[in-house]
Amino acid sequence: MSHRADEIRKRIAKRKRERGTTSEQDYSKRTSLFMSDEERHGGFYAPPNYDMGPNKNQSGHPLFRTEVFIFKVLLSAVLILVTAIVFKNGSPMFDQAKSVITYSLEEEFQFAAVSTWYRDQFGEPLALFNTNKETSDVVDENTQTAQLAVPASGKILESFKDNGQGIMVETNKPTVEAMNEGIIIEASEKAETGLTIVVMHADGTKSWYGNLDSVNVALYDFVKKGTELGKIKLSDKQKGTYYFAIKKGDAFIDPIQVIKFE
Repeated sequence: MSHRADEIRKRIAKRKRERGTTSEQDYSKRTSLFMSDEERHGGFYAPPNYDMGPNKNQSGHPLFRTEVFIFKVLLSAVLILVTAIVFKNGSPMFDQAKSVITYSLEEEFQFAAVSTWYRDQFGEPLALFNTNKETSDVVDENTQTAQLAVPASGKILESFKDNGQGIMVETNKPTVEAMNEGIIIEASEKAETGLTIVVMHADGTKSWYGNLDSVNVALYDFVKKGTELGKIKLSDKQKGTYYFAIKKGDAFIDPIQVIKFE
């Protein structure tokens, strides 16, 4: 009786093993549509990994890259260091590099040229809605027949030949006017010409108005031809002198060649 019971138990165990093998085969044939995450990954669910690699910016703006910013900072530091070495080194081989760096730092931005281009293309500010054709025709005519205005008529006391830069003019006019339209790029005290206004014009020339008592304009103002720039120091006889110069590139030119003062 005991022997028969053992055989029955062995048969049951064999059927269980056979059912288990068949069940595993059927399980592998099931489509992924009916499989759970645990079944698909063999009983372990692995969440998706969105890591972008070692260069991923964990918390910053998506358009900001830390390595690029650091590179720019290092590059700026290198340029500053190289510039310092060039100017500290007295070797002649660095003379050309010094000239290029000095020119880049000292040359002013061409405000007047950009301003003139903008007005030629789009007109005065808010002038896109100007329907007054007569005014536009007058502006065009003045532009085509533009002549330099006299800052303040008078007698020349010191000529261009005397100092090689500008002239000193005696006048009874209380103010000086801009010889042409442009941008105020300087209004400050100078050692040789006193209170001086410098205007940059569209063609790249600069006009200087010195020995003034006060200024009526501010830095980077756009002024038209004939605009009053500043007041002249007048004596008890209601006469005063002012300094005037025209600079084109790196050289001054004789103002008498382009403007009649008397």
